[in-house]
Amino acid sequence: MATGPPPDLVDRFAADLGALIAKDVRLGVAVSGGPDSLALLLLAFAARPNRVEVATVDHGLRSESAVEAEMVADACAQLGVPHRTLVADWPEAPTTNLQAEARAMRYRLLNEWAIEQGLAAIATAHHADDQAETLLMRLMRGAGVGGLGATRARRPLSEQVMLVRPLLGWRKAELVGLVTGAGLDPVDDPSNRDPRHDRSRIRSLLDNADWADPARMAASASALRDADEALDWALAPLIGSRIRQDGGGLVIEPFDLPRELKRRLLLAAFAELAAPPPRGPDAMRALDALERGETVTLSGLKLEGGSRWRLSLEQPRRS
Repeated sequence: MATGPPPDLVDRFAADLGALIAKDVRLGVAVSGGPDSLALLLLAFAARPNRVEVATVDHGLRSESAVEAEMVADACAQLGVPHRTLVADWPEAPTTNLQAEARAMRYRLLNEWAIEQGLAAIATAHHADDQAETLLMRLMRGAGVGGLGATRARRPLSEQVMLVRPLLGWRKAELVGLVTGAGLDPVDDPSNRDPRHDRSRIRSLLDNADWADPARMAASASALRDADEALDWALAPLIGSRIRQDGGGLVIEPFDLPRELKRRLLLAAFAELAAPPPRGPDAMRALDALERGETVTLSGLKLEGGSRWRLSLEQPRRS
């Protein structure tokens, strides 16, 4: 039988989880068998006994995955926690972009399981070190304020299920120590160290950089998330006052606005016209052109610049 977490850590976790979901909510916990998710299992079981169920997703992409899922099932049986292994139903196993494909599969299966079990929320074990890794990855890709913002502690996974991340304020070393102290032997997934993956390379960089403090980087990511939310709040009234219908198109009044709010107004106009939103670099190039008074086409729209910007459906070319 695993040793329970110290009472002070249980109280801390209970407060973190209580800020995200009500105390009477039945909680699903995603547990892969790694130290982070095993720590989440121990904390959730201690903080909310008899209100927790566990699922492990077997992606079927490694030969060891079925054995690892069985190990989690055994740990749950010792604790008396209901467990289900969710086996990926790939039409064809992915060979590229593995981590993104696996993540999409994982969330789909977890959502379906939660709905079937009547669970209103699913908790995952993302922590502060994950936040720092994500921030660096997105910096490398040239992300803006929205992209650099921290992972949200709470967001809808679907209309019926909320995804919560109660460990975002916890360091990985704390979680590893908790699992070691409980006498559990976590799974070692070699893909976490595979240099083919961006996150693995970033993780290795942080592990070997004494100048990088993941906790402070995670705090910066949280500040950027707050800034992104503030910008969205400032944008809401502008959508009503600075965008108007003009025949079959839209006119934007961009004068005297900061550049970031101009960019967000432009994206809001794309959404109103049901046009695919342009990716970051494309949106910035279009913004530059509009500010120079030029006319460009993007995502099936004609964009005319100047003191006022007009967006309309691009007319099909005559053959």
